Amino acid sequence: MSWEIQLRHGLYLPQIDWWLDARQKVARSFVSHAHFDHMAAHREVLLSPGTAALMRARLPDRSGKRIEHLREFGVTAPLSAEYPGVTVSLHPAGHIHGSAMIRLEHPGHGSLLYTGDFKLRPGRSAELCQAPRADLVIMETTYGRPRYTLPPTEEVLAQIIAFCRATLAADAIPVLYGYSLGKSQEVLHSLAGAELPVMLHPQSLKLTRVYEQLGIVFPPYSAFDSATCAGHVVVCSPQAATSKFLDLMPRRRTAALTGWALDPGARFRYQCDAVFALSDHADYPDLLRFVELTQPKRVLTLHGFAADFARDLRARGVEAWALGQDNQLEFTLA
Repeated sequence: MSWEIQLRHGLYLPQIDWWLDARQKVARSFVSHAHFDHMAAHREVLLSPGTAALMRARLPDRSGKRIEHLREFGVTAPLSAEYPGVTVSLHPAGHIHGSAMIRLEHPGHGSLLYTGDFKLRPGRSAELCQAPRADLVIMETTYGRPRYTLPPTEEVLAQIIAFCRATLAADAIPVLYGYSLGKSQEVLHSLAGAELPVMLHPQSLKLTRVYEQLGIVFPPYSAFDSATCAGHVVVCSPQAATSKFLDLMPRRRTAALTGWALDPGARFRYQCDAVFALSDHADYPDLLRFVELTQPKRVLTLHGFAADFARDLRARGVEAWALGQDNQLEFTLA
């Protein structure tokens, strides 16, 4: 017997009655990380300590009734007395701080690994990804096409720093768009040593302080102040681009930090002066490498170019199918 996977507003495993990254409120769900599209106000959650702290900051439990099952990375333990023999362990996903993959072992179904969002490349504000072996791997495939091969991180960071310095030299304010959770902290940490004064948008500031409570050390920064922001690099979320926040900086140059910078016309799509291919998701080579590391018997792909990547895996001799999509089989004609 194999694992039964149901795709609704997240993944549901009926054999153990747990959800994985449910996006609507459910009885109990694993939460891989604290981005809003991976969590909701569940009654019972299984997550890493880092994700728990960030989830409390972003989605407070005002009723005080949420049950949190905190698991340290790499520790295998029984899932619950309700399902004897089923074990669970969490492993760093490398996406943002606290992000986790979950590995479940069922005596009748074998092992299952669900990645959530992940990346193999080392980050400056996230734990290094670990890839345990599993019989069935359910993996996020946002950049599941070969053209999404990211340039070396150090090269991209050098380009971002050069953009900031050139903007400041022109008496303008460089504004870097990065999600308030994860990308903002990665950018802030990456600017260490560049001697660039940084100001953080209030949302980025709030979550950076949670990171600091978790032991992450950042270079000096300050809260955004429109009266003194000249001469600073400003880090804010992409949502700030459609608010009045930018009006506080009339002389500015904006840059989006995203893996989608590899797309033609990305600068016009994001309506920015520049785009830089900095991502907290696995690129195509990382996705292939992850399958090599986990050595699954079967792969299920999810999000992004899921069908494309599943097809490429089948061409490499790996059984792979895209969840929630039509899977077109390939036939070789004599």
